[in-house]
Amino acid sequence: MMSNIQKYRFVCTLTFGDIYGQIIVWLITITLSLASAMALMGARRPIYALATVGLIILLSLPFLLFAFVTTLLNHIELSPVDAATKTKPIPGNVSQQEPVQATG
Repeated sequence: MMSNIQKYRFVCTLTFGDIYGQIIVWLITITLSLASAMALMGARRPIYALATVGLIILLSLPFLLFAFVTTLLNHIELSPVDAATKTKPIPGNVSQQEPVQATG
């Protein structure tokens, strides 16, 4: 069973540009919730301001998490590798890099 996993190449092609729009939407959501909290701060009950921020963040977090996870899963590739061909290391792959050595 474990020998079958060596016949596939696992590659994640996710880049920052793929999630950049999601980060911008999240920042806009946070800004709008804080703006609404500041607007409600002058009311007689400032607890409404805190509840508004908490509610907006609480309700938007599942959507943000869903967007990140689905974007990540859409950028994972499993491609079959021929046993006869020798695979080359992927440029920039962290597992192929040498650790930093301290010099003294």
